[in-house]
Amino acid sequence: MSDTSILIEADGLCKYYGPFTAIENVSFQIRRGEVVAFLGPNGAGKSTTMKILTGFLAPSAGTARIAGFNMSSERIAGARHLGYLPENGPLYPDMTPKSLLEFFADARGMTRKSRQQRMEWVIEMCNLSSVLGKPIGKLSRGFRQRVGMARVLLHDPDVLILDEPTSGLDPIQIHEVRKTIRALGETKTILLSTHILQEVEAMTNRILFIADGRLKYDGSVSDFVKDQTLEEHFCELGA
Repeated sequence: MSDTSILIEADGLCKYYGPFTAIENVSFQIRRGEVVAFLGPNGAGKSTTMKILTGFLAPSAGTARIAGFNMSSERIAGARHLGYLPENGPLYPDMTPKSLLEFFADARGMTRKSRQQRMEWVIEMCNLSSVLGKPIGKLSRGFRQRVGMARVLLHDPDVLILDEPTSGLDPIQIHEVRKTIRALGETKTILLSTHILQEVEAMTNRILFIADGRLKYDGSVSDFVKDQTLEEHFCELGA
């Protein structure tokens, strides 16, 4: 019987592009209620791993599971439990936040009652009420990021995979996104990729560190910074 407390699982994940190795033998498990930081230098394999976990990319070897579902062969079932926010995720610039959320609610086959309840909840959680009727293309980057987060949360997933959710935001916008993620971490299982090391100690209690396509560290934040600062240990593992 599978362990239902494991909501994100990478089992020997590999991805090869001809002679180039993007990731190799990446394995970890994330249990229900954990908020985990996924760290590593540019080109280390973070985004590749996340795309495989979400079913957007097929592994060359190994298995990715969300809520116990194999994301290569059971992607639709796994996607019901998953909210994925890619870095610079695409949005429809001519749509408004309200029409976008209605579109995705219809695409997921949500009932009218469920759609109304969930839309009200994500609009409040992501603080979108002031821009609901404005074209997304006219919104600031911070508000577009909030729209992306609202879309991800609409179907109330158990698991969130967030790739650089504060990338390119100003300090006020970063504060708002962090506040939202901290609130979500009380009820969701989250894998969070970031280059902003202050976010690691502020929002997570466990670190996965990848470099050269291989997992170099899997442990607590406190152990990661026991003898060195986050920056020092990051540079040492990423060298």
